[in-house]
Amino acid sequence: MIEAAKIYVAGHRGMVGSAIVRRLLAQGHPAQGIVGRTRAELDLTDQAAVRAFFAQEKPDQVYLAAAKVGGIHANNTYPAEFIFDNMMVQANVIDAAFRHGVRKLLFLGSSCIYPKLAAQPMREDTLLTGTLEPTNEPYAVAKIAGIKLCESYNRQYGTSHGLDFRSVMPTNLYGPGDNYHPENSHVIPALIRRFHEAKINNAPSVAIWGTGRPKREFLHVDDMAAACVHVMNLDKASYEQRTQPMLSHINVGSGEDIAIAQVAQAIGKTVGYQGEITFDTSKPDGTPRKLMDSSRLNELGWRPQVGLEAGLESAYQDYLKNQSTQI
Repeated sequence: MIEAAKIYVAGHRGMVGSAIVRRLLAQGHPAQGIVGRTRAELDLTDQAAVRAFFAQEKPDQVYLAAAKVGGIHANNTYPAEFIFDNMMVQANVIDAAFRHGVRKLLFLGSSCIYPKLAAQPMREDTLLTGTLEPTNEPYAVAKIAGIKLCESYNRQYGTSHGLDFRSVMPTNLYGPGDNYHPENSHVIPALIRRFHEAKINNAPSVAIWGTGRPKREFLHVDDMAAACVHVMNLDKASYEQRTQPMLSHINVGSGEDIAIAQVAQAIGKTVGYQGEITFDTSKPDGTPRKLMDSSRLNELGWRPQVGLEAGLESAYQDYLKNQSTQI
C-alpha cells in the first residue's frame, strides 16, 4: 500500500506524470489523495505561486515529473528555455517541498546527464566524468542540477528534518501520453506519426534522420511509472545501501538497446506501412549509443514488464486515439 495520505504529482498530465497517477490508482491509492495542477492553474517557474500551492495543499509525497522536454531539434532550437525553465521548476518545487514539511520526494531526471562517450552500459558513477552531448547539454545540465539539489537538501537537512529526496534517471521513454509533434518530439513518437502519415498518403518512402546506426534503449512509460512508485516506497536502509550521499540517483532502463534502423522497421510494421525506409545522413545522429546500467534498480527488486512490440502497439493506439489533438 502507498504510505502517504496526499501525493502531489507535478506534471500529472504529461506522459510520465499521468502514468504515475495510473500506477498509484492501480495500487489502491484513493483518487482524492492525488493532487495535480495544470500549467494554466500553477506556473511552476513562479516561486511565490509554488510556495502558496504547497502551503495550501501540504502534500506528504512529491513526484517531480514536470519538465520541458523535446528531441534533438527542440533542444537545439530552444536551449535557453530548456535550461531556464527546468532549473526554475526543479528549484521551486524541491525548495517549497522542504519548506512545507515534505519528507519524501522523487525527482525524475534523464539519461542525457551522462557524458556523450560514456562507457556502455552507463553506470551511475559516470556522472560528471566527461563532456555532454552538445545537442542537449542545457537540458542535461538542468537535470544534473536537479539531482544535486536533492542530494544537497538531504545532506543539509536530512538529519534535522527527516528529508529523503531521491532521484531516478529514465532511459528513452515512450507510450500513452507522448508528444507526437512533427519536429519537437522524441524518436519513437516522431516515427509513429511519420509512418502513419506515410501510410495514409501512400508515400513510397519514409526518410529517417541520421544514419540509422546509433543504438538507443527504450522503456515503456508504464514500466517507468512502476519503477518510480517502487523507488519512492523502498525502505530508506535499502535505498541508502545502494547509493551514496553525493551519488544518490538510480538508473531506470530496459537493459537492452536497439539500432534506430531496427526501431524504424518495428514501427513501420506496427503501423502497417509497406513502403521503403531511407536515411537522411545530412541530419545529426546524436549520441552513438545510450544504454543504461540498471543493475542497481534490479537488485532493489524492479524489472520491466512491457516488451517493445506490445509497447509500440499501445503507443500507436494512443496516437490514433489522440491524433486530432496532435498538431
